[in-house]
Amino acid sequence: MTTIPLKNIAFDKIKESDSLTDGELSKKLSKEGFVLSEGKFNKLLLDLEIMGLIRVSWLTKDTRRIEVVKQQEEIDEVESQNKEMMEKDYEASFPGTENGK
Repeated sequence: MTTIPLKNIAFDKIKESDSLTDGELSKKLSKEGFVLSEGKFNKLLLDLEIMGLIRVSWLTKDTRRIEVVKQQEEIDEVESQNKEMMEKDYEASFPGTENGK
């Protein structure tokens, strides 16, 4: 049996729901046999948040909302900038058409 890091297991549980509360995640992990102290659970969430995989926000005084960070938005912005630059380079590559003259 291979050992899958707890971070991966927790992230998979979050991805399944797209968004859930800390209590719901804790219950899902407990069902899988991973009972964590509050400190270890908070460290797990912090590590995933630092890695840029999840976003944690407070819903109420005692409840946190955990959601998957959408990576697509960042990629789209970079891709659109690259595409725009390539189009400008392509247009500039034609001799005698300097800046639309």
